[in-house]
Amino acid sequence: MTIDNLFIAVLTGLTILTMLMMIRVFKGPTVYDRLNGLAVIGTNVILILTVSGFISGRVEMYVDIAITYAILGFIGLVVIAKYLEGEGNGKG
Repeated sequence: MTIDNLFIAVLTGLTILTMLMMIRVFKGPTVYDRLNGLAVIGTNVILILTVSGFISGRVEMYVDIAITYAILGFIGLVVIAKYLEGEGNGKG
């Protein structure tokens, strides 16, 4: 088993896990379960991008994209959490 086959197996596993977390996002019993699912999907996408970089041989480009995605995902989750915090206190 070559290293490329290992990366492809890891990429396949991460893709399957991401699809399974979509179930949690769409069917989560509470909004906090859905937020947690979004955070896990964001982490998996970052790993998928990095592994894709190793497979294609252009790691530096994919890592830059993954860092940008991580920053945007973090800011998005903070904005959603702040919105939900205000909604829970009766302000929103």
